[in-house]
Amino acid sequence: MTFLLILSLFSSCDFNWSALEQPDGERLIEVRRYDRLESRYLTTGDYAALQQMNTDYAVETRMLLEDVLKLGEVRDPSINTRFLISYQDTVLQMVIADAQTQYTVIDDINQDLSNAFAQLKEWLPELPLPEVYMQIGTFGQSIVVGDGYVGISLDKYLGSDYPLYQRYFTKSQRESMKREYIVPDCLSFYLLSVYPLQDIDARTQQEKDLHMGKVMWVVNKAMGRRFFNTPFVKKADLLMKRNPSATIKDLLEEKLG
Repeated sequence: MTFLLILSLFSSCDFNWSALEQPDGERLIEVRRYDRLESRYLTTGDYAALQQMNTDYAVETRMLLEDVLKLGEVRDPSINTRFLISYQDTVLQMVIADAQTQYTVIDDINQDLSNAFAQLKEWLPELPLPEVYMQIGTFGQSIVVGDGYVGISLDKYLGSDYPLYQRYFTKSQRESMKREYIVPDCLSFYLLSVYPLQDIDARTQQEKDLHMGKVMWVVNKAMGRRFFNTPFVKKADLLMKRNPSATIKDLLEEKLG
């Protein structure tokens, strides 16, 4: 069964298997620009863009249509028309244009992801590298994770002061809806997919929050910055201080609690 993890701000988010020893100037992660093809199709109806989405990005397209937008099965003959129509709202057309303008250049995101994953690979050598791509959703999810793929929904990262957000999101929600949170959100929910909380349905809310706090603590350490500062992140920090010989893997695999 396909594992799919979706980060929503309403809750509390090129595949490169080469080794870390890469030539100077090469990055460990390069975000794939699926959003550009999506934008072409949704703004102009360009059939060639749609064909390329279905051939070069088959997994990404299926996840977008079936799991994010919930338009039905990708094999449905009418799904492409429904996909196109669903974005013809003037608000979404504006979002598409603004996302393409704000994210014309993403060198900073590629570099931050590469640096963070390089650090994570030192701590967790068995951690597989995901294929990371950008897409444009409809204000639903921020990060989508499934079967080694991480999708970044640019519609949820247009800035805490983005005018359209004032209508749909609270001030606290808007605080993390900006560019600098893309990488920590990607890392958090990818790690959560690789190191899920076991028997989650039988766990208390406090256990779930603590596990998320442990993941966020690791992300803070990997990025060298305190992006997350919840009470459960602080509890994770105390656990590591009380167990100086513990490893990052011990923390993520619930050997500390």
